[in-house]
Amino acid sequence: MSLTKNEQRVRRARQTRVRIAAQRVARLTVYRSNLHIYASVISDDGAKVLASASTAEKEVREALGAAGKGGNAAAAVVVGKRIAERAKAAGIETVAFDRAGYAYHGRVKALAEAAREAGLKF
Repeated sequence: MSLTKNEQRVRRARQTRVRIAAQRVARLTVYRSNLHIYASVISDDGAKVLASASTAEKEVREALGAAGKGGNAAAAVVVGKRIAERAKAAGIETVAFDRAGYAYHGRVKALAEAAREAGLKF
């Protein structure tokens, strides 16, 4: 039985989350759809979302222009900066990066590097 592309991604994500849970540190998780990219900082016990940002937010869509394109690397950079600012405002300096089974490339990489540049450590 072959797994679908999404089932393969979820399987990879599950393995990563087990390793991150053992670290007992908040995790910065990423979800990407064709149109948007979402980032959340989740508490170390996985119970609460401490901060979140996405291209679906009104201010971000306006900042990206009339088209409001959230499905590109430039939009991911904006979300990376916003999630870092919100995490720091919530008192979180260090996180584990959970790429949710996506390859560390393109939008996911752009978001991670922007969050690092904005002062989040992982």
